[in-house]
Amino acid sequence: MAAAGAPPTEAKAAPAAEPILRMRRIVKEFPGVQALAGVDLDVLPGEVHAVVGENGAGKSTLIRILGGVHRPDGGEILLRGQPVAIPTPRRARELGIAVIHQELNQVGPLSAAENLFLGDEPRRWRWFMDWDVLRARAGALLDALGVPVDPRARVDLLSVAERQTVEIARALSLKADILVMDEPTAALTLEEVDRLFTIIGELRARGVSVIYISHRLEEIFRVADRITVLRDGHYIGTYAAGEIDMDGLIQRMVGRRLTEKYPKAPISSGPPRLAVRGLTAEGLFWDVSFAAHGGEILGIAGLVGSGKIEVAHAIFGMIPLDRGEIDVEGRRAAIRSPAEAIALGIGLVPEDRKTLGLVLAMSVRDNVTLPSMGRISVGGVVRRDKERALVEEAIRRLDIRARGGDQAVRDLSGGNQQKVVVARWLEAGATILLLCEPTQGIDVGAKVEMYRLMVELARAGVAVVMISSEMPEVLGMSDRILVMHEGRVTAEFTRGEATQEKILASASGRPDRGAAGR
Repeated sequence: MAAAGAPPTEAKAAPAAEPILRMRRIVKEFPGVQALAGVDLDVLPGEVHAVVGENGAGKSTLIRILGGVHRPDGGEILLRGQPVAIPTPRRARELGIAVIHQELNQVGPLSAAENLFLGDEPRRWRWFMDWDVLRARAGALLDALGVPVDPRARVDLLSVAERQTVEIARALSLKADILVMDEPTAALTLEEVDRLFTIIGELRARGVSVIYISHRLEEIFRVADRITVLRDGHYIGTYAAGEIDMDGLIQRMVGRRLTEKYPKAPISSGPPRLAVRGLTAEGLFWDVSFAAHGGEILGIAGLVGSGKIEVAHAIFGMIPLDRGEIDVEGRRAAIRSPAEAIALGIGLVPEDRKTLGLVLAMSVRDNVTLPSMGRISVGGVVRRDKERALVEEAIRRLDIRARGGDQAVRDLSGGNQQKVVVARWLEAGATILLLCEPTQGIDVGAKVEMYRLMVELARAGVAVVMISSEMPEVLGMSDRILVMHEGRVTAEFTRGEATQEKILASASGRPDRGAAGR
């Protein structure tokens, strides 16, 4: 069933195998929201099946129904040809369905082995843990995935990739034959992504079916056999990965053709609004120097752990500096706290908007006006008319899709939550905007909207500093690009000089191969 006005669903020849999973005409409603309106999903044994769509398309709701978190209001689920009810996550696991969420559900102080068999630990004489058996079984499962994780290591001391491996091993221990991965590469390095894809290939070879959810469409084409597209709670179609291209997939996801994915426009830059020299925070980064001009987008690229995010946090007063100088609008500035940074016209959009950028329980209005209370208050009393006008202007200017200023910000899509964070700094009068991973976790349509907003801000004279791990957006949106490796700037490129090969070489510590522009 397709939404009104949706492109016609194309019939695709499926492999000669019966689906292990059929979800038929699934319906789910929440108060005031039709989350799913007759959605279908067929998954074959041993295939990687991607589910894609913009924020709000219904992906998460569909997976929560499959994982036993939500109950459907209509439709049926067939597993191995038999109708099943999945009222609880426990029942999903009993049926061989394992869900690996983006926020990993693990007990940090316990070891990898204990997390692997949590609730099903081998015992001696009923009461005593059999530690030798526990660690031997855990080691065998982890070794089978080809990642050297010590079964005795505390989970909270492992890397994200290693913790994911523990979750995958746990799914194998439960003999799951359907594994759901929700945004599994969001916090991985390029090398870790490659290793994850190798593991997925091994799971496929064992006959495990993988349902793969990601906003990173380039990954979808690398790893998926088939792709199901959802839009606004409706099923649009299922396509073999080799029979649809990127543009066709995007068009089906957003319901329109995105004529320009990176809408960067040439803008004349002005004098430096921000200049830093020799910034050093021991253990994090050393001797970082650059200038950001009004009217330009300065990209800062680097792998996970390069120090690029920490530099932004230090400029915003969140990390103390050991040495270095910061000039704002040509004047020396001492920034010891975020309040001092805000007073100087600096705004920060953090990489983790839900934890660091927003107060999720508060409304859109309260989140937008947090740093602007002085402007809308008289004698310590908030002028509600000024507050309302300010928020309405922010919603209109940034096209924030909300029912109004009173809507809780936690109920917005990821892209609209990101716009609320940006709106906060625009209303506070920021002229220097530090954007950390600005499109992380938002869909392709919302990404284009964010890029257009960045261009508008630069055109208005704002100095935009974009710190990103997304190579295509760094290349597509930056006027200049700095590259960091292990806490140091290793290269600088103009827009015309930059290539993916040069940036990756410098980000990997091989500037002799890539940093000709420095």
